[in-house]
Amino acid sequence: MTDPHGALRFGEGAAGRAGEVEALFATTFAASEGPDEGAVIGGFVRRLLAGTPPADIRVFRAEEAGALVGAAVFTRLRFGDDPRVVFILSPMAVATGRQGQGVGQALLRHALAALRAEGVDIAITYGDPAFYGRVGFAPVAEDVVPAPLPLNMPEGWIGQALDGGTIAPLPGPCTCVDALNDPSLW
Repeated sequence: MTDPHGALRFGEGAAGRAGEVEALFATTFAASEGPDEGAVIGGFVRRLLAGTPPADIRVFRAEEAGALVGAAVFTRLRFGDDPRVVFILSPMAVATGRQGQGVGQALLRHALAALRAEGVDIAITYGDPAFYGRVGFAPVAEDVVPAPLPLNMPEGWIGQALDGGTIAPLPGPCTCVDALNDPSLW
């Protein structure tokens, strides 16, 4: 898919590009949060890509002239016996030289549309409400959407029903994929 506002192209999956995707996350987080955080997030992405069952992970890419300039990784959350399909965005990165140019928002709009088309009911993330609010995420209470692990910053727990409605409470407990089941990430 091509971005109508420029030369961005969107793709899905990391097959054959896992190292490139991991490097984007490591480099981006190292530039903004320091080398230690870059190594942590790069390792996290490596574990996500290598160890998550294909049915439980979606990787979305933004590319420009064949170069990876953004990536968003969504993995499945499960809530007891609730049949709704829920995915969490964690993590997301836009190349340092392309930040502030709408790449992240365009990538997320593409990703959310793709998830909606495949029948995902709810998208959650744990991040900056001001940024993610631009693409429809809004604060959600933990009694509506329980987190799989304790949140360090509950104000960053945000989500959206992909049908445009409201999120009816999801029964706990919530479980996440193995790579995300790390208290240091929450």
